Amino acid sequence: MTDVRSPEPVVASRPSDPVPGKGVAAGLRAGAGPALLPAAGLLVAFGVWWLAARLELVHPAALPTPGSVFSAFLDKPDRMLEHTWDTMLEILIGFALSAAAGVLIGLSLAASRTVERMFTPLLVAVNAVPKITLGPLLVVALGWGQKPILTMVFLLCFFPIVLSTATGLTTTPTDLAELVRSWNASRWQAFRKVRFPAALPQIFVGLKAAMPLAAIGAVIGEFQAGESGLGYVITQYAGIGDTATAWAAIMLVALVSILLYSALVLVERLALPWVRETTSAR
Repeated sequence: MTDVRSPEPVVASRPSDPVPGKGVAAGLRAGAGPALLPAAGLLVAFGVWWLAARLELVHPAALPTPGSVFSAFLDKPDRMLEHTWDTMLEILIGFALSAAAGVLIGLSLAASRTVERMFTPLLVAVNAVPKITLGPLLVVALGWGQKPILTMVFLLCFFPIVLSTATGLTTTPTDLAELVRSWNASRWQAFRKVRFPAALPQIFVGLKAAMPLAAIGAVIGEFQAGESGLGYVITQYAGIGDTATAWAAIMLVALVSILLYSALVLVERLALPWVRETTSAR
C-alpha cells in the first residue's frame, strides 16, 4: 500500500527584523548628503588650489595660497563685508529689473508671432555683443555709480529669461491645451489657469541661468564705473600688487553667487511643489 503523507504546511517567510540603528543611520546619511557633498567638493577645490600654490605651478604673485587669502580678509573684514553688501544689492536690483523685463518681453514674443519675428533677431544681436565692450560707453552715457552697473547686469541677465519665458509659454502640453478648449475657456482663463503655470518650471530655468550672470555683470560694471563693491576692490588691490586681497574679493563674489542661487532654488521648490511630484527623479 502506498504511504500517503499529508504535505507539510508551508510557512510564509517573515522578513528579517531590522537591524537596530540601521534605519536611523540611513536617514542620517540621506539628510547629511546634500550638505556634505558640496562641502566635500569645496575641500577638493581648495586642496587643488593649495597644492598648485605650494608647488608654484602658477606664479605666487598671481595665485596666493588659500591661507594668505583668508588672512587678507581677516585684516579688513568690515570693509570687505561693506563692499560685499554693495555688490549684493546691485546684483539683486539688476536681477529683479531683468526678471521683470524679461518675463514681459517673453510674454510679448509668445503672444504674437509677428512680434516674435520682428524682434527676435534684434534680441539675439544685442545678446551677441560682448558686454565688456559696452562698459566705457555706459560710463560716458550714464556717468559713474550704480546706473551703468545695473545696466550691465540687465544686459547680461535678460536674454535667458526672455528665451525661457517664450519657450515655456509656447510649449504647453497638448493634453492641457485640448482640455482648456473643451471647457470653452477664454484666452485669459487659459493663460492664467494653464499656460502660465505650465511655463513656470521653464521660466525658473532662465532665472537660475541668469542669477550667476547677474554677479558677473555687477563685477564687470564695477570694473568700469564702480566707486565701491567687490569689483572695485579687485581692481584696486590687484593694481597695487595685493593679489591676496583681490582673491579674497573674488571668493566673496563666488560665495554671494552660491547663496543667491541657492535661495532662488529654494523659492522654486516652495512655489512649485508639484513639479518634483510630477517629474521623474534622477
